[in-house]
Amino acid sequence: MSQNPMPALRSKARHYAMQALYQWQMTKMPLNTIEAEYRTDNDMSKVDVDYLHELIHNVPANISIIETDFLPHLTDITLEQIDPISLAILRLSCYELRFRLDVPYKVVINEGLNLAKRFGATDSHKFINGVLDKVAPRVREAEVKAQGRRN
Repeated sequence: MSQNPMPALRSKARHYAMQALYQWQMTKMPLNTIEAEYRTDNDMSKVDVDYLHELIHNVPANISIIETDFLPHLTDITLEQIDPISLAILRLSCYELRFRLDVPYKVVINEGLNLAKRFGATDSHKFINGVLDKVAPRVREAEVKAQGRRN
């Protein structure tokens, strides 16, 4: 029996979405243009394209809510001081924590860490982990508590 391909398809969607969000942050190009470029320039056969579309468009659309979730947990740094790749990862991960309750919070955090390790600056994964570990209990309180009782 083969494994469910959905996690791999979603991981690839997150990968491209993070890059698209980075590009949007840096250039302010229209999201439809950025998405069209990714769909044209990359093999989409191994990507959950619906999820990619959702992330590319809904993260910017909900940016104020998303940032409200993580800004209180920035202790020694301001929003403007976060490197753009880490910021894209935080926004993406916090979107999933807040709006995609079908994705377990541990999966969201793990995917964010994987993106940070692959694309971020040295030790950016530690920063991402620290912030997401504080956001998750606030936006997924019941799930985090239930997980804690199981461990």
